[in-house]
Amino acid sequence: MNKRFVGVLTFAFLVAAGASLVLYRVLISRPKDPIAGPPKAHVVLATKDLEVGAVLKEDDVKLSEWGGALPAGAATEPKLVLGRGVITAIYAKEPVVESRLAARGAGGGMAAMIPPGWRAVAVRVNEVVGVAGFVVPGMHVDILISGNTPSGASQGTQTQTLLQNIEVLSAGQDFKKDAEGKPIMVQVVNMLVTPTQAEQLALAASQTSIQLVLRNPLDHEIAKTPGTALHRLFNNNGGGGAMPAPNLLAGEPRPKQAAPRRQPELPRIAAAPPPVKEPPFVMEIIQGKDRKETKFSTTPAEVK
Repeated sequence: MNKRFVGVLTFAFLVAAGASLVLYRVLISRPKDPIAGPPKAHVVLATKDLEVGAVLKEDDVKLSEWGGALPAGAATEPKLVLGRGVITAIYAKEPVVESRLAARGAGGGMAAMIPPGWRAVAVRVNEVVGVAGFVVPGMHVDILISGNTPSGASQGTQTQTLLQNIEVLSAGQDFKKDAEGKPIMVQVVNMLVTPTQAEQLALAASQTSIQLVLRNPLDHEIAKTPGTALHRLFNNNGGGGAMPAPNLLAGEPRPKQAAPRRQPELPRIAAAPPPVKEPPFVMEIIQGKDRKETKFSTTPAEVK
């Protein structure tokens, strides 16, 4: 091979390698263009834990940057939330949203927790009525009333369920929901009801005695109960019979009792026939002209 050709080829390779190296260094030393990210918005955050009933002040909130999509109803300016009451607990560094605040001008405290169209009715309770102190804010109860009906036919004291699945708004002075459900001995319980239920509860509180029945907050089923009367508790058919079924109202016909079940007849066994009496054994004895008979029975007996 021509030495001159080899030299030219080697020179060309070196020039190409040097040019590639220079181009590589230029490219890696070039400043990178910043990647455009999503625009950051500003949102109002809580500076500390805010309890139910608190009224927001300037040191309770701050304006801060928030990456990503804003929560629904989040406030973007502190002036929009100042002076409003907290109806649901807000934790530190959490966005302040409209659904956790009372309406403007409603203030704080328990009144701000009442939704539009609802009422808070206070009921005086004791240790028994208040389910031994376990009726705390956030619980749901049924309300039983006991008293005498105004009808002419008196059946004694009657008890009936007046309202069901009623939320307890406050217990005494405490209107905060206790997650641990600790018992609180109070004298007054405020319950969240509709205006019609408020009228019923006010009349029941003045004319009858009230008993609260605790129920599961997740159980929203309305049970249909006929109530009970004092005479049903003692109507036990003379002391030995069963009490009437709880689903029977006064004046309703009672179901017919089933006829007593007959015992199956046992098969009759025929009596055994009397044993057959065997004839006696006769022995004839002849002595000369005399003839004599002697009888012997087959069973031990006297000789005739």
